[in-house]
Amino acid sequence: MAGGAALAHSIPARAEDGSEATTKPVPLEVFQKSEDRLFRVGYRLATANAPFCDRAIMVSGLLLHDADSYGDPAAVRTLFGLTGDIAAQAVAPGSPATAIGIVQNDTILAIEGKSVSVAWPKSEPRWERVSALRDSIDAALSRGGVDISWQSPGGALVRTERLEGVPACPTRFELVDSKKSAAADGNRVLIGENFPGLGYDEAAFAAAVAHEMAHNILRHPQTFREIGWKRKLVRLSERDADRLMPWLLHNAGYDPRAAIRFMRTWGPRHGGWIFRKRTHDGWDERVEFIEAELATIERAAQDRDDGLADWSRYFSPEFDTAAADR
Repeated sequence: MAGGAALAHSIPARAEDGSEATTKPVPLEVFQKSEDRLFRVGYRLATANAPFCDRAIMVSGLLLHDADSYGDPAAVRTLFGLTGDIAAQAVAPGSPATAIGIVQNDTILAIEGKSVSVAWPKSEPRWERVSALRDSIDAALSRGGVDISWQSPGGALVRTERLEGVPACPTRFELVDSKKSAAADGNRVLIGENFPGLGYDEAAFAAAVAHEMAHNILRHPQTFREIGWKRKLVRLSERDADRLMPWLLHNAGYDPRAAIRFMRTWGPRHGGWIFRKRTHDGWDERVEFIEAELATIERAAQDRDDGLADWSRYFSPEFDTAAADR
């Protein structure tokens, strides 16, 4: 879920004969599919670029949600086959969580031998419980690992395994209920469930996520909180996020030119929304700035045996110099 925020997505009504009233995916299933996509892409970007972030956090590739945070918890448990409230909303491919066998819609029963339902009782506001669980798991991962017990949907078998972490750039990725926008707040990338980019191919969608992640890596939100909102600096921050975007994509195994494809698809259709002339370069100018980075990315990748492009060494932000002069 989006940071554990309460959601009011409805469960479909059933026909009188007990059959589903519709064969279309219900809103909760659509939301889960979108959040799963965001989480998988975010995990891939964050872990692949960890060698170049100033600091890294340990992550497991497991995203939890709480059935009690929805409008009808019992219906949510039935829909996803849960045997409790806390479950795997998404599991990133190739992650430590996948390696020990956790899959989407497994119910999480215990953490470090502590029953989830006892040690983390229902809370008010309701999002606090899954947030507290996430923090407990993150703290354990930073110390080396955490024992986790879970149960498959509708199953009787309970498994317990040691879950360890891998380094990642310190950004979380959250799908936000009923929003159409994409944003970064310094710690999170926030993508609205109605964000048009969710309908793009994965690499183009990853470009949008990478742009917001770049803001966090470059600490733009923190700087603006310190010095205040400056129109010229906003424009430079957006330019730097555009320019860093293909670097992040390259390291995650995406075609860096997907950033150009995203901009050419997004810009003409949404130029009156986030591409405001006063705070953003024109979308065609933004394409040019992205294209200018590609040769440098290629040269940087040739300097390493693993083919990664070290943006911490070769990327030169324009924002930092301008902000320091304020």
